[in-house]
Amino acid sequence: MATLQELIAQKEALDQLIQEQRTAELSEAVGKVKALIAEYGLTQEDIFGGVRAKKEKTEGMKAKVAAKYRDPVSGKEWSGRGIAPKWLQGLNKADFLIQQA
Repeated sequence: MATLQELIAQKEALDQLIQEQRTAELSEAVGKVKALIAEYGLTQEDIFGGVRAKKEKTEGMKAKVAAKYRDPVSGKEWSGRGIAPKWLQGLNKADFLIQQA
């Protein structure tokens, strides 16, 4: 049976072989990809798409919600979401409901 030191040395040698093989295969894969790009005249947008930036912008945008309450004095409106506006504090919300048609 092998000693601990021998096993550690074998593991280190194997790790080195694995790293060398990985580097060689990655180099070969990159070469193939570059050859295909050159052969077909591909661009970065062809490969990764160009809609990515637009998608990120629209994800955070929320649809606007119709107003439910209106201040008759100032005409300001509130959707009923979030913190109630100062003009409505301490008052009955039902008195300021906008009549829906």
